[in-house]
Amino acid sequence: MKINHLATEKRNPNTLDIDEVSSLEVVRKINNEDKKVPEAIEHVLPEIASVVEHVVAAFRKGGRLIYTGAGTSGRLGILDASECPPTYGTPPEMVIGIIAGGDQAIHTAVEGAEDDAEAGKNDLKHLQLTKDDVVVAIAASGRTPYAIGALEYANEVGAVSAALVCSQDSEMSKVAQHTIAAVVGPEVVTGSTRMKAGTAQKLVLNMISTASMIGIGKVYSNLMVDVQPSNKKLIQRARNIVVEATGCSPEEAEQALSHHDGYAKAAILQVLTGCSPQEAKDLLEKHKGMLKQALQEKKS
Repeated sequence: MKINHLATEKRNPNTLDIDEVSSLEVVRKINNEDKKVPEAIEHVLPEIASVVEHVVAAFRKGGRLIYTGAGTSGRLGILDASECPPTYGTPPEMVIGIIAGGDQAIHTAVEGAEDDAEAGKNDLKHLQLTKDDVVVAIAASGRTPYAIGALEYANEVGAVSAALVCSQDSEMSKVAQHTIAAVVGPEVVTGSTRMKAGTAQKLVLNMISTASMIGIGKVYSNLMVDVQPSNKKLIQRARNIVVEATGCSPEEAEQALSHHDGYAKAAILQVLTGCSPQEAKDLLEKHKGMLKQALQEKKS
């Protein structure tokens, strides 16, 4: 498909005069276009859920979630991956983001990097991709050679391959086993896909990682019980989580947390069941970190 035929590259009839209006009217036009993004995502919720189920299955087998893309798309994947360890206590190799052109491309555009399909394959080879992994290739246009190369290699290895795009009937959708096509329409500034398309990608990535972490027990009710207390804010959050989950006092929460190096999930189990710190650790290990299952065994 030629670039001028892509929805992401068409001119937006609602913003043809955007260079002639007031600042207030400019941001109003941007806001009006941004409102269309959640509606576009609503149409692809079943596809997102399907990818989530594959990611959960991969995690349970010791597999990984790997995001790959070029430019804005690659940066958004890296952002989502980098936020999983502090939020959910995951090892850094569990959710990985890679970008065409390497780390330099996070800050500075690397010319031509997105056009190298072989690099898309080689970057996954470098990660020693296996059939237990899930690869989500991200590209607004759905035609980026780097992302297509990554999808082709994922299929070759037997990994689950998924495309996150903002164009219908894209080249990537023909390669990927699963496609999430959040079609948000023309951008406020023609071709500036860091805007609506980027926002859509960010929202979908939030869904994939968050729903997958919920699926493997990283969330209890709506509390992030595997949060890593690595700074003052997160130490306070861990204490608040224990209080919210158990109804205990802040002092009791701090005491329980002290037995588990600030690990909220084990502290919650200890407070709710009255078990010893060691028993709490053993129960969570037995149930692979699933707090509700550990509670059910203890209370039965």
